[in-house]
Amino acid sequence: MEHLNRALKEWAIAVDALEQGDMILLLRKGGIREQGGTFSVDHQRVLLYPTYEHQNPHLLKPPYDTKVHPVESGWHPGEIYIGSFADITDIFQVTETTVVQALSPYHIWNAQFVEERLNWKPKTPLYVLALRVFKLAESCSIPYQKRYGGCRSWLDLNDEIGSVEGCRRAIATAIPVLATSAYQERLRQIKTVLAKD
Repeated sequence: MEHLNRALKEWAIAVDALEQGDMILLLRKGGIREQGGTFSVDHQRVLLYPTYEHQNPHLLKPPYDTKVHPVESGWHPGEIYIGSFADITDIFQVTETTVVQALSPYHIWNAQFVEERLNWKPKTPLYVLALRVFKLAESCSIPYQKRYGGCRSWLDLNDEIGSVEGCRRAIATAIPVLATSAYQERLRQIKTVLAKD
């Protein structure tokens, strides 16, 4: 496997749902510190970096809302545990509220979350990312660094991941969360919804 060091930051509860096979998509408009001020995808295969800041139980559907405990602004663990990577297989841009609402069965967020995402930068489309997730045999632990903070979607974990032998081995032996047929069927259902946009 190629050297993998690009990471996508996402709420820890969402990363967990992806790793459990509960969902295969993310809804993004990007962070405040995105390069060029807009969200874009520059890598197909990315590590999934769990973040705890800004997780809000009021924006999640049951039972996920009871699994999140808000943390103080700026809080982060001293060690980051990377448990998976994903292939971003498809990227869709959605502008219609009704279409985003129709995606509700395929993710963990509630209607308030969707409405807030659509209303933030209303002229910017919502990005729907389909991810085929691969679970590492064991989590890879790396120390937190200040440059990982802030509202950004993408991180480079250059030396941190590459210098840990166990991380390279765990990535090389990762297995897909969903079988190919199961992933393709769920993706087909999502594409049917998105075709209405």
